[in-house]
Parts: sequence; structure tokens; C-alpha cells
Amino acid sequence: MNSAGMRSPGPTSRLSLAAGSKPSPAVAPWTYPRLRSLGANSLVVAILSPFLALTSGYASKVLLAIVILDIPIQLGTTLFLRPHEADFGALKGLSISATTLALAGLYASWLIRTMAKRTPEARPPLHINWPLVFYFAITILSMLVAQDLALSLFEVYLLLEACLVYFYVANTVRTREGVLFVLRYLMIGGLFESLVIIVMKFTVTPSTPWNMPIHIIAEFTGRDGGMRLGGTIGVPNVAGAYLSILLASAAGLLLTNLGPAYKWLAKLVLGLGGVALIYTFSRGGWIALALAVIVLCFVAWRQRGFSLRVPIAILAILTLLYLPFHGVISERMFGDDKGSAESRIPLNKLAFRMIEDNPVMGVGANNFTVAMDRYVTAEFRHDWLFAVHNKYLLVLAETGIGGLLAYLAFLLGTMRTGWKCWRFQDPLFSPLGLGFAAGIAGHMVHLTVDLFHVRPIQQLLWLLAGLLAAMHRMCTQPPAPDSLSKIAS
Repeated sequence: MNSAGMRSPGPTSRLSLAAGSKPSPAVAPWTYPRLRSLGANSLVVAILSPFLALTSGYASKVLLAIVILDIPIQLGTTLFLRPHEADFGALKGLSISATTLALAGLYASWLIRTMAKRTPEARPPLHINWPLVFYFAITILSMLVAQDLALSLFEVYLLLEACLVYFYVANTVRTREGVLFVLRYLMIGGLFESLVIIVMKFTVTPSTPWNMPIHIIAEFTGRDGGMRLGGTIGVPNVAGAYLSILLASAAGLLLTNLGPAYKWLAKLVLGLGGVALIYTFSRGGWIALALAVIVLCFVAWRQRGFSLRVPIAILAILTLLYLPFHGVISERMFGDDKGSAESRIPLNKLAFRMIEDNPVMGVGANNFTVAMDRYVTAEFRHDWLFAVHNKYLLVLAETGIGGLLAYLAFLLGTMRTGWKCWRFQDPLFSPLGLGFAAGIAGHMVHLTVDLFHVRPIQQLLWLLAGLLAAMHRMCTQPPAPDSLSKIAS
């Protein structure tokens, strides 16, 4: 009995409280407010965690790798499909891809990191490619005369995405390690695509089911079982263009002073990519690569300080690839193509008719296929009707003379930047600049026989152009730290 006349709880009472009797609310009045505070803090952390992740260099590297690897893999979907116009060569819809999502993350990360810099002098000046800006602006203006506005929007959106790739790479890759990061994933993507095409050669038949996670393309040329392979990147001519540019870049990589790991990666891309290029049966791709390699090897040989061993090794690899396939290559180059080359001549005539009537504004971006009905006369009755297989005529017909001049200024300016990088005599950037410029030069010849307005080729060209701009800036200015500065070479 205590002083208040009440008995203290005995052992039995204490046991019952510990075993599970409900405590009085007065026991811990601070419990629920603390839990509410903890829940609120957790919610704030959950909301802010994506933004915090975007501030890290690791997130930027992952997203940039996705953009590079998505060039050959082509993960995505197409909205607002227009299958009828696509059958005649127009862009078939609005492309939403892994690149789209990755670019949104990259620019959000770039914006957050830029705003976090307190001093204006810590922010380097932005690089702007004016011919590319003019080309994009003229393409938008061509929508004013477009017969089908939705088709034009598909083209403008795709061009905007490519411009965003260029602008990001040109302005955020500021170190040699960053250049090597982009180069590694370009080569890895090319190696992946080459392996896919080679595996397809021995596994795909007309009866192969196509319900696969990644879409692959094979064109069967007749009853003899002939097959042209496009892999995951698109139709065979697109795959051929991609591989021709990439193989020229790999040849430039062999001329650098990098270690054996990079050299072996370049040799694998040249060897397997060369076989894959043959399986595309793209004559334009073969010619583009041959021209690029001739230009690269000749310039490297003429430049003092570069040995003939590497150019000879490149030519030896390509010659060894040619010998087992010389029969099919000769047949494709000089045999009967069933009117494939001849069928492009009426399309050129059709394009010139459009250009004559619309020399300033064109017929509108991505509107060649809907506008050509007004120009098809009786002489075209038995001809193959499609978008003109000449990129320069296509740009001229759809965006006018200003669009073509801006497009040519962009391509030629990019090649000139690559040549400038070569003239700097830098052991890394000079050979890479020469390889990129040679690949683009070969592709410019290829543009005379195909339209190449699909995403992978445009994205690859704009990415290389951005990388050349970044390399040129590093050769003329001291490098500044950026989100890619800690990538291991």
C-alpha cells in the first residue's frame, strides 16, 4: 500500500501490460506527430529523388549511352500512323523512342546543373550551328505551304530531336574522356548491329516468326532465296548507310594513339561490320565505304608522321572480306538489278517538275508523296511511284532553295570541322576527325541515290557533327570540367 492508499501493480500486472494490453494515449503523446513528420519527409524525398538523380554525372552518362545505342536498336513506337503515305516513302508517323525519353532526361539534368552554378563565369558559352538553325527554321516555314500539315509535323519533330542530339553533344562533351565515352558506345552499337545481321543470315527464313521484342527487317528478293538484311536499324539501304559511316569511323579509330583495347574494338567492328555490310547488298553503302576508306588512307599516307602500316591493314581487312564474296558483290554491282536503278530516273523528273513550280518554299516538309499526284501525267503511268531517291532533290522539292543551301552548308561545314581537327595534329582528335569526315563524305555520295529521312541515319549524322564540334572546341580552347569528365578511358 503506497502513501495514496493504492496498491502498486504487482508482477502479474506488469506482465500483462508488456504482453499486449493497449497503452493509454497519455503514455506517448509525441508518437503520431513524429510519424506524420516522417511520412511527410519521405514523400518529399520520393518526389525530389528523380531530380537529385539527374544532378549526378552517372545519370547523364546512362542517358547519353541510351541515345547512342538507340541509333541501331531503334526501341520505340510510332503514333498517328499513316500507312498509305508511308507506302509511297513519306514518314509514317510521330516517332516516340528511347531517344525521346533519354533526351528529356539529359536536358533536365543539364538545366538543373546549369542553374546550380552560382557564378556566371562558370558557365561556358553555348555553341550554335547556324546552318543547322537555318535549316530547321526553313523546314518549319515550309509547313505554311504544306498540303498535309500532319505529315510536315512528323518531319519537323524528327528534325528537332536530331538537333537536340547535336546541341547536347556539342555543348556538354568537354573532355577527351567524354569523346572516348561517345566513341565506345558508337562502336559497341555498331558491333551489336553487325552481329544481329550476321546471325540473321543463318537463322532467318521466309517462315521465321516475327513476334520478337526488337523488330528486325529482312527483304527476300525472289524465289531463289536471295535475302537482303536490315537488322534492327531499318531497311537494308539504311543499314548499309549506317555501317558505311561507322566503318569509316572505326578506320579512323585505328589511326589514333589509343591502347590495344580500342584498337581491337575497331578491328572487330571493321571485320564483322564489313561482313554485315555485304549482307545488306546495298550498292550505295559499298560505294560510300570504298570512297571513305580511299580518302582516309590517301590523306593519312600523305600526312607526315603517319605510318603506312595502318592504312595497309585497313585495306587488307576489306580485301580479305571481299574475296569470299566477290561473286555476289560483282553480280549485285554489275548484274541485272531488275530495273531498280532505272526506276529512279522518272522520280527525278517528277521532283524537277515540283521544283520548277515551287522553287522558293517547296511543297512542304514530308509532303512530296501527297503533292506528286498533281504532277503525275500519262508518261508515269507504268513507272514506280515513290518519294524521289535523292536526298538533295527531296530537300529542294520540299523546302525550296533556301532549305537545300542550309542543308548543304551544314554537311560541308561538318566535313570542314573534321578537316580542321585533322590539321591540329592531335594524336586522338586528328584521326577521329578524319575518319568522321571521310565517312560523311562517302555518305554524301550515297545521298544522291536514296532519301534517308528516317531517324537512325539522321541521328547518327547529327551526333557525329556534334562530336566534331566538341572536338574542335577542345583543340582551340582549354577543356572545362563537365558531367562526362570522370568517365574512364
